[in-house]
Amino acid sequence: MRDTTKAPHNLLRSGAIGVALTVICVFILRFATDRLPATAAPTVLRDLGTLAAGVFIESLPFVILGALIAVAVQLWVPATMLFKLLPKNAVLRRAALSILGVVLPVCECGNVPLARGLLRKGLSPAETLTFVLAAPILNPVTIITTYQAFGFSDGILIARIMGGFLIANLIGWVFSHHSNQQLILEPDFAVSCANHDHAHEHSSDAAKLPWKSQWQRASASFTSELLLLMPALALGSLLAGAIQTGIPTDFLAGLGAHPIYSVLALTVLAFTVSICSTVDAFFMLAFASIFLPGGIVAFLIFGAMIDIKMLLLLRTTFTTRTLAAVTALALLGALAIGFGVNLFV
Repeated sequence: MRDTTKAPHNLLRSGAIGVALTVICVFILRFATDRLPATAAPTVLRDLGTLAAGVFIESLPFVILGALIAVAVQLWVPATMLFKLLPKNAVLRRAALSILGVVLPVCECGNVPLARGLLRKGLSPAETLTFVLAAPILNPVTIITTYQAFGFSDGILIARIMGGFLIANLIGWVFSHHSNQQLILEPDFAVSCANHDHAHEHSSDAAKLPWKSQWQRASASFTSELLLLMPALALGSLLAGAIQTGIPTDFLAGLGAHPIYSVLALTVLAFTVSICSTVDAFFMLAFASIFLPGGIVAFLIFGAMIDIKMLLLLRTTFTTRTLAAVTALALLGALAIGFGVNLFV
């Protein structure tokens, strides 16, 4: 009979090698593009490598942190305690989940593995969508950096916080009326959730297992999440870098003073540049003298919820149809708030 006691160690070892090789390749790409002679590679390729590596390196720590928190939630937070703390009313329950980012300050990349852990704990897909969309905006790091960049000028900070909360809860409410919540999830992940529930239905809590067994389970779960998410992160970073190199900055600047075009342009920019929500306010500060406040607000709301990198990460959990609807609703919400800010400020 095959010895399965070494499986977690083998999984950890192979996963660690794969993750390490990916990170090494990204760092080689990052430093090579900066140090190659100008004649060795076209400028576009050099810029592509630098931008793609920058997005990847910026996002990687948060993906790792999110995976660590997700493993801790799955293995050491009893489901009964988690659900006991949440309100019974569906609307209040989603509202409470949307501000969970206040105590779990992880950006949008790290929220994906955390959301997967919450789904395995028993949260509905609609509730999890509410969390994963709101948490990148309603976390203390994002709020502080937005305040540091803009203060209370033009209502940008307040519009971002309130807009993110309202849009996330609206999307959660829409999907809560779905006739079959499991159809929101990617089929393989839905099956893994069902198998996870069945496997743990009669098992002991992780905290009651020997320390060595706890470590093996945590290591295997952590490595499994990274192996799934790292390719999506790498591909999303590459696409974000490719699109950034193809959008002329002068073209965007020409749209900045128009109350409608400025909002449209910055939502497109937010989707393509894929900047982490904890630092995007400082990125937008450079555009503050070019774009109207409504465009900045739309960028800060939509980009924190949906971008290329985020969609590829979410695709590991939710269906393409679900993500298309989520993107459309988030975009419409961000546009409405952006137009409103330009109208009244």
